[in-house]
Amino acid sequence: MSLPSHASVVIVGGGVAGCSVAYHLTRLGVTDVVLLERKQLTCGTTWHAAGLVGQLRATRNLTELAKYTADLFHALESETGQATGFRQNGSISVAKTPERLEELKRGASMGKNFGLAIELLSAAEIHERWPLLEVGDLLGGVFLPKDGQTNPVDTTLALIKGARQRGARVFENTAVSRILIERGRAVGVETVDGAVRADTVVLCGGMWSHRLAADAGAAVPLHAAEHFYIVTEPIAGIQPNLPVLRVQDECAYYKEDAGKLLMGCFEPIAKPWGMEGIPEDFCFDSLPEDPEHFEPILEAAVRRVPALATAGIQLFFNGPESFTPDDRYYLGETPEVRDLFVAAGFNSVGIAASGGVGKVVAQWIVDRRPPLDLCDVDVRRVMPFQSNRRYLRDRTVETLGLLYAMHWPYYQYTTARNARRTPLHDRLIAAGACMGETAGWERPNWFAAPGSSPRYAYSYGRQNWFEACRAECHAVRDRVALFDQSSFAKFLVQGPDAATLLNRLSTAQIDVPPGRIIYTQWLNDRGGIEADLTITRICGHEYLVVTSAISQTRDLAWLRRHIASDGELRCWVTDVTAGIAMLGVMGPDSRSLLEAVSGADLSNAAHPFGCSREIEIGYARVRASRITYVGELGWELYMSAEHCLDVYERLLEAGEAFGLRHAGYHAMASCRIEKGYRHWSHDIADEDTPLESGLGFTVAWDKTGGFIGREALLAQRDRGILPKRLVQVMLLEDAPSTPLLYHEEPIVRDGLIVGSIKSGAYGHRLGKSLGMGYVSCPEGVSREWLRAGHWEVEVACERHPAEVRLEPWYDPKNERIKA
Repeated sequence: MSLPSHASVVIVGGGVAGCSVAYHLTRLGVTDVVLLERKQLTCGTTWHAAGLVGQLRATRNLTELAKYTADLFHALESETGQATGFRQNGSISVAKTPERLEELKRGASMGKNFGLAIELLSAAEIHERWPLLEVGDLLGGVFLPKDGQTNPVDTTLALIKGARQRGARVFENTAVSRILIERGRAVGVETVDGAVRADTVVLCGGMWSHRLAADAGAAVPLHAAEHFYIVTEPIAGIQPNLPVLRVQDECAYYKEDAGKLLMGCFEPIAKPWGMEGIPEDFCFDSLPEDPEHFEPILEAAVRRVPALATAGIQLFFNGPESFTPDDRYYLGETPEVRDLFVAAGFNSVGIAASGGVGKVVAQWIVDRRPPLDLCDVDVRRVMPFQSNRRYLRDRTVETLGLLYAMHWPYYQYTTARNARRTPLHDRLIAAGACMGETAGWERPNWFAAPGSSPRYAYSYGRQNWFEACRAECHAVRDRVALFDQSSFAKFLVQGPDAATLLNRLSTAQIDVPPGRIIYTQWLNDRGGIEADLTITRICGHEYLVVTSAISQTRDLAWLRRHIASDGELRCWVTDVTAGIAMLGVMGPDSRSLLEAVSGADLSNAAHPFGCSREIEIGYARVRASRITYVGELGWELYMSAEHCLDVYERLLEAGEAFGLRHAGYHAMASCRIEKGYRHWSHDIADEDTPLESGLGFTVAWDKTGGFIGREALLAQRDRGILPKRLVQVMLLEDAPSTPLLYHEEPIVRDGLIVGSIKSGAYGHRLGKSLGMGYVSCPEGVSREWLRAGHWEVEVACERHPAEVRLEPWYDPKNERIKA
């Protein structure tokens, strides 16, 4: 079979991800598919994967993808005739510490949200299901009966057989040297045997994906790391239906393998591999053994499974697997290059993810939009700097081990830090800041009291910064606080058609007088929220768009693509994030402080809420925008980065008389939860509409020209009911032991789960544990329905009484922000 000159879709890479994409494309009727593999199918990482098929993931949609994978594997053999070796023998995760047991119980509650069967086990019950295990020091565990294991090579061959049966063509020993780009679009690939033109290119190249993407001008940051496991000689009496076992406190997993035992690990300090490139002839290769590196894991394993002490080791294996900077894989169309899709960077969960990944990527290609909310794994979350090879190498030392480390709330990476710093970085450190990282930015999360250490002591309860955060929140409420918000992404949209573009994208009316600040959403055609941001009209043809740090790449791409899609628009966008610093001055004394340093009249009459104008502070011209994300009177100050230190010093000097205090992002999160302010990717995303999320007040239904998503919103409005709505949740208990809400805790009405928490925090101004989440009722979520129910939130398998309502808990009439 000769290489064709053209195909509808070209897939680069013949591992389990690429073969799954091909399988699902052909199931959707896209049969003109060409898959190109540099050597042989599965020869990179897939062939040596452990083949674990777990289903519980961090979000509902990712769990649904994993559940679909298990269902697919169960049916593949009967469909294709190719055996897969798939078995649903379940999995057990065990806990040695109270903290790990709480993590497992929180996961069990979350799994109930997703419809997973999960059982809590005592140590004795664990031993019954896993007789080889030493359980004397275990506190308990969880059992997921629908988890299992599969043979990675056979499963991949079944997928590609199904694709071939429907017309896909596969070419092995056909290395892709580069992706062909024309006018910002992927139009094919160059191979050792010639070029293949294509309407869509899908990069499923595993650890080769970073280089191929970079050569095409796209960022797909991933790095290989060495992954170790052993396979024993046959062990007498081992049960063939033994569940997969995870002892995360010892970094180890175990699975039965044809009467033998496979034991692998995710050690806390990993060994990155391939920094200088991957050998051209790499094919079913293993890496050199490193017994010294593996020895601490093996010693613990022998104590945990005493049979290992007398079992011979048949195989000591070391092979490379790809890891990403945040331990989440990449899916979707790249923001830099149209028609270039990616499915790569699977962080050792590629087998378990592969079925669902192939399904959603195929649908994404056909529809040119994600079929469900996938923001956690969307490649548009990537920051360009993350493709730096040294950054990737340094971060990979940590990310492999994080798979089995405690998944603490507010965990901060310890590697590859200080990549992006604001002008105030060193000053904030000197003021006691404990820095966290978001999108590579070093940001002050909280400020330690004099004499204390600005370091985290993690837990699921009140962490060591709880009191410091309380003091910051009280300063916001009672006096005035200073936030460094320079990491927020900022774009200038300029040109005669800037208003036309932004009005088309935005739910709100953007054609407003200069100096007005507009809070708005950008929607997709289905009415789902693609972005949540503010837009300030600077002058007639110039707007400043401000969005969250994590949305920088995504929102910039959204802007640029809509400019490009209308070739007649006379406007352009410039990312000015690095050049414009931003300080938040928030609290009832913010007006007095800013008037003192600027001499400007900032009264309600002169500077009402939602307005922006230039003032002078020190030697700088500063744009003062009266808006808030903490629910108090306040201003966001924008200035050229070189003036930031001057403005900061003037504020500190004058602020002494007003009790000015530094405040961090944990305080901001606490305040915004109290006020019911949404956060994109947590509380709202592309499956949630403004009506469902309580943001209908932003919608200018009748503005000239409408906006993207208007028709879908009108249809939803005209139906008269909302079966799903965002609500505010307060736990009624008030004690130090009251649990904190974080993410996906089930919301229970009259004994039945009807929704889940999307984000939560302790509200220090109110003294309550709070959250926001969605609840559902087929007949419509109304105030009457909310009032009529008995509400609870389940945390770590225990239910706690709660109050639920639509309005924010703090200042629901906005009297404080408009004071």
